[in-house]
Amino acid sequence: MAEMTSPFGTWTFDGETLRITPGSHRRVHKVRKALGELELPLATIAGVSYEPGRKTGRLRVRLKEGADPLSVAAAGHLPDQADPYQLTVEPEQQQTAEYLVDAVRFTRRGDDEPAAFQQYALPGPAVPVTVSVGEAAVSCDGHRVVLEWGWQAPDVKRKQHRTELPLDSVEGVDWRPNMGLKEGLLRFRVRGVPATLPPESDPHCVRLMWGTENELLTVLVAAAVTARLPHPHAPAESDQPQLPASSVSEESSGALEDVDAVLKRLRELGALHRDGILDDDEFAVAKQALLRRLSG
Repeated sequence: MAEMTSPFGTWTFDGETLRITPGSHRRVHKVRKALGELELPLATIAGVSYEPGRKTGRLRVRLKEGADPLSVAAAGHLPDQADPYQLTVEPEQQQTAEYLVDAVRFTRRGDDEPAAFQQYALPGPAVPVTVSVGEAAVSCDGHRVVLEWGWQAPDVKRKQHRTELPLDSVEGVDWRPNMGLKEGLLRFRVRGVPATLPPESDPHCVRLMWGTENELLTVLVAAAVTARLPHPHAPAESDQPQLPASSVSEESSGALEDVDAVLKRLRELGALHRDGILDDDEFAVAKQALLRRLSG
């Protein structure tokens, strides 16, 4: 067993799993604390490295592509201080850090390990998860996303009070923190609804404005939703095996549920059109997309 312990966290490798536990130091970022202990099976690890610095070094683990919904949701935008896959190392601990790196690097791996994943090997943040930022309190309970609009939200959002999205209506999540002079956002891309509205008018988008205290914590909601959506590298439907005859009734039941979801989205689109959030052209495009899905 190899173990690296510091006030910022503990990394332990037992030959099969790398366990990452956040430390108790006041400088440990709240994203790391919220995630808690993470377990990374060896098959998910692309590499581990120690990076020396002028004052302190850094342990860093790289995961294989598609293994982790948090990494997919963050898309490289998570800053170092909030990245759970990094650990600050004091100079006197360099030898211990290098020993852990070698332990992972030289552990024998199976010949059938994937270079990239077609389904998530890690579970993502635990649900329910709720984060309150300037515009809204946004949450995911594993079945739906709820946006409770607050007083800082623009009128077009605030007058709705609440936006609720079943996860089966969400086809993607866009997340980015504040970068330079550009505000961050957490946007849920809804099936059949064009993502053409600006963030301040989009009822499916929370702006991460300057001075927002919990800005980076919203990545937890993004990752929790991402973990429950189809994997971006999953085989296309045409590549999936045909269902056996015994599953026809189950498929028909799923089709009826899909019809109900489409009809519900049509009603929601009508409300957005009446409220002036969608103009005539946007409403027509979204409606036709949903009707094509229904007829299909």
